[in-house]
Amino acid sequence: MIAVLKPGVSGEQSAKLIEWFEEQGVKVHVSNGEFQTVLGLIGDTSRIDAELVESLDIIESVKRISEPYKKANRKFHPEDTIVEAGGVKFGGGNFAIIAGPCSVETPEQITYVAQRVKESGAAMLRGGAFKPRTSPYDFQGLHEKGIELLLEAKRQTGLPIVTEIMNAEHLPLFEEVDLIQVGARNMQNFELLKALGKTNKPILLKRGLANTLKEFLMSAEYIMAGGNENVILCERGIRSFDPATRNVLDLASVPLLHEMTHLPIVVDPSHATGIARLVEPMSLAAVAGGADGLIIEVHNDPQHAWSDGAQSLTPDQFDVVSKKVRKIQAALA
Repeated sequence: MIAVLKPGVSGEQSAKLIEWFEEQGVKVHVSNGEFQTVLGLIGDTSRIDAELVESLDIIESVKRISEPYKKANRKFHPEDTIVEAGGVKFGGGNFAIIAGPCSVETPEQITYVAQRVKESGAAMLRGGAFKPRTSPYDFQGLHEKGIELLLEAKRQTGLPIVTEIMNAEHLPLFEEVDLIQVGARNMQNFELLKALGKTNKPILLKRGLANTLKEFLMSAEYIMAGGNENVILCERGIRSFDPATRNVLDLASVPLLHEMTHLPIVVDPSHATGIARLVEPMSLAAVAGGADGLIIEVHNDPQHAWSDGAQSLTPDQFDVVSKKVRKIQAALA
């Protein structure tokens, strides 16, 4: 249930109403917008008389919410949420590109790529230290050493860093990471999501391989229910019957999610397609479709990359994509 307050309601009146709601056994999520304040009631609201609440002088409207996700629901929070990670903002009209290699390999590799993507307009550096791989024989990442190399690249370039977590036990290693990524395979690792909900770190949550948008938002809800509302959603393609691309990039999810949630949405065209030459057109389409950002894989030598070289752009190719993205943004402005 949500209750929208009338303009001009005093803080004291609002506090008394919130106190009354809490006495009814529900939690209250307060969203203070520019033009209205929305009280989202979380819990068993069956005992609350909606008509009684709507009759109060300070109430503009009351509506029951059927969706199981509450905190992530745009009805609870009508205005876009802006999530800031390492000084970089996503959502609410803010757009940023995250770029870097699939895996951190060597000090020279990650620092060089960081310098090049920064020159081309990337706002954050991505790089995998812990790598979930389908085959147990594939490269699994440098782990703690990989994070150390990312932090060194950050010190040399100033770019905030993004890297993936696979286990809640690894959280102490992520204290200096600016944006923690939850990969597609862990989207429904609920114990990990609950642990991340207790942190104050911004989270980049990727959509699962075969998950609905509702399931996607329920995973975000796990993090937000723990108290951490700094969640960025990432559409990275879903599994299909067609092997022509690695996954099927569901760009329709971007405007649909904007209707369903107030959280920022970025798109990963690299993992979605698995083909480097498709990254540019899918990036441009994502921007035109309303994405709040992109996360693109860039490697200095894709042919010899330790993982996912086929979907990685060279720094020169990334520079071309970045410039075209800015043109699309200018055309939409």
